[in-house]
Amino acid sequence: MSLLEEVVLDLERHAAQEGWDAPPRLYALVSSSELRAAEPELAEQLGLPDDGDSLAALEQEDLDGNRTVEDFLATIAWPDAVAGCALVVERVVLPPEVEEEIPEDEGEAARWAAEHPKREDVRMIVGVLRDGSRYSALRLRRHDAEDEVLAGPELVPALAEALAATLEPDEPGQTG
Repeated sequence: MSLLEEVVLDLERHAAQEGWDAPPRLYALVSSSELRAAEPELAEQLGLPDDGDSLAALEQEDLDGNRTVEDFLATIAWPDAVAGCALVVERVVLPPEVEEEIPEDEGEAARWAAEHPKREDVRMIVGVLRDGSRYSALRLRRHDAEDEVLAGPELVPALAEALAATLEPDEPGQTG
């Protein structure tokens, strides 16, 4: 199992313990060996082992509740020390056959979807690294068990793209 897979699945288990209806959470993914070298006190607080390497998930401040996750991600740029990032977010998913019934107004559409009998609550954990690696885990509320979690590299491609964009330099030719 890759370091990215490990951290995404660990974040999924943590989110499951916290329960449903949680706000989105954004994490910087940092090499534990680099974190130990640069910030030994923080590494000790986090309980990072002295040997081996892993990805430490450092939760960021609350996301701006006045913007969509996608709009918020468009404002993020990570320093070079950050190897990647991960996002935990819940969404309401509807079957394709009801798409034409969705109201035009965004607020009305959200209320309509939240009350729809065919709605499905989904928790998505998406992680990306600067090297292009991606991994996601999905848990459905109606199948809320660890052995029912779906996981793989291409489960939520649009969100993975939005996260990957936060790792790109703002200016062409910049490294971070």
